[in-house]
Amino acid sequence: MKIETKRLILRKLEEADFERIFLLDSNPEVMKYIGVPVLTEINESKNVINMIQKQYEENGVGRLGVVEKESGLLIGWSGLKLLTHETNGYKNVLELGYRFLPESWGKGYAVEAGIASLDYGFNGLNAEVIYAYAHSEHEVSNHILRKLGFEKTGEFEEPDGTCFWYELKKEKYI
Repeated sequence: MKIETKRLILRKLEEADFERIFLLDSNPEVMKYIGVPVLTEINESKNVINMIQKQYEENGVGRLGVVEKESGLLIGWSGLKLLTHETNGYKNVLELGYRFLPESWGKGYAVEAGIASLDYGFNGLNAEVIYAYAHSEHEVSNHILRKLGFEKTGEFEEPDGTCFWYELKKEKYI
């Protein structure tokens, strides 16, 4: 599976991506609001990729690697995943997420990749609603979700603080 936008290619993660995923998941700034510890061993990123590849197989959907066309580098990931563990009372629903390396922040990549992911979810997977959530203090991520059209419909507590819960219905997206 491959989705192209003007500046990006979204594709399934491959084992060869492990060094770039390690750069992402070992960065304290990137992981600040995620609620999981930073990776400290490069081989841990191979486990992350294997977990996501398993989601492709079992759920037919999972986060996609985001490659910047200009540089050819993997700059993060974006896309939909099936929430198989209950989150804020929801389970087995599609959730949009993204994570990018700091050097690619502020360039509109999260919105560009988000639009492509939502198009795929609503038109390719025929979803009626897509959910998302972000830490309440993560102003940029909350701004991105609102810019994509998501509406905040609730809040829930995680061990690292309050998260805002968002939803976007197909009829409001089109």
